[in-house]
Amino acid sequence: MKRLLLASITVLGALASLPVAAQFQKPEDAVKYRKAAFTVMATHFGRIGAMASGKAPFDAAAAASNADIVATMSKLPYAGFVEGTSGTEKGTPKTAVWTDRAKFDDDARKMQDEVAKLALAAKGGNFDQVKVAFGAAAASCKSCHDNFRNP
Repeated sequence: MKRLLLASITVLGALASLPVAAQFQKPEDAVKYRKAAFTVMATHFGRIGAMASGKAPFDAAAAASNADIVATMSKLPYAGFVEGTSGTEKGTPKTAVWTDRAKFDDDARKMQDEVAKLALAAKGGNFDQVKVAFGAAAASCKSCHDNFRNP
């Protein structure tokens, strides 16, 4: 019994330390992380967009699979938005990410909610519903880009 309790405490302690271990050693690491997450997200989102715009035939299974990946990835990049990683170059975060963090976080949650709705619509396999949900998700992405990303 004592061994089980000791093992449980050890596992819980290790799990509790994960957020500390996951912190980035250098700002460049945070930038690489968020860019990688956004790249994967954009690739799969683009596949759905091609279907929604008629540039690719609608494939319900592919739409659902891609939407699930986008929904999962949508939660990841925000850990990479750390102080000292903004810039003025195209595509870099504006300083507003840090000066208006509440709005930035709200926009991120809105995007995640819209992407979750897209994943749900894609699971249903109805092209018209996927197209509408894709439009709403794309609008939420654009809003954040307009407010927090250098053009």
